[in-house]
Amino acid sequence: MRSSYRPARDGTLPSLALLMCRPRHYTIAYEINPWMRVTRQVTQPVAARQWQALYDLLTRRLRVPIKLVRPVKRLPDLVFTANAGLVAGDTFVRTNFRHPERRGEEAIFERYFRQRGYRVVTLPRQFNFEGEGDALSVGETVFLGFRFRSDAIVHERLAQILRRRVLPLELVDKRFYHLDTCFCPLDATSALWYPGAFDRYGWKVIETNVPDPVPVSTADALRFCCNAVVIDRRVILHRGMSRPLSKELERRGFEVVELDLSEFLKAGGSAKCLALHLPR
Repeated sequence: MRSSYRPARDGTLPSLALLMCRPRHYTIAYEINPWMRVTRQVTQPVAARQWQALYDLLTRRLRVPIKLVRPVKRLPDLVFTANAGLVAGDTFVRTNFRHPERRGEEAIFERYFRQRGYRVVTLPRQFNFEGEGDALSVGETVFLGFRFRSDAIVHERLAQILRRRVLPLELVDKRFYHLDTCFCPLDATSALWYPGAFDRYGWKVIETNVPDPVPVSTADALRFCCNAVVIDRRVILHRGMSRPLSKELERRGFEVVELDLSEFLKAGGSAKCLALHLPR
């Protein structure tokens, strides 16, 4: 059932931790994607409750270790920690934001990871790269979304840094400006994906390199169903997933957990945007 929560049968902890940031200063201060409208403002108390519900689910019920970055005034999108960079082992590849409005976040995240002993890698300033918003792994393969926020050439740099295969995917719909809005790895062999967000070559790359790709409808994509946090066999996402897609996931052994994250959709984000993976 969608609303049930069951602890791991063997009592083990999840295989990853997450980095999050409380939405204390979250608001719509500018418009840098098609979802953002300064005239459609965040209701702050509601956003705080929605974020807390996600945090409580992860920590209390699913026992996921959560690290927190302190909120900073005048950085309203700091709450979307998935865009901080990309973590691989003890290496942190820091983001280079395309939009100046978000570049103040870079120093915050760089300092956070340096203080905790990570090897911090920064790309040349001329290369745009927006972290786990655009770089997601299925098994040992990293997929890099490019065009709207990250640059295609970054896939070569990431391959050198990570010593892994990195495959570029061009995004073609401005509504799905980051890869994590239209592509969601579920495990080592499967991923949700919205075909309408990719060109024909991207379709071929995904269908060739993801053994079990699960396409989602336009309606599900617009509910940000691909912007999910996956903890073991649980898929945590904004409420409203269609019954056919839910049944597809259940057939593959996944449990769907829905939360109301509507305040974050106002900025073009949902569950995954609010969490950066920290492999344990």
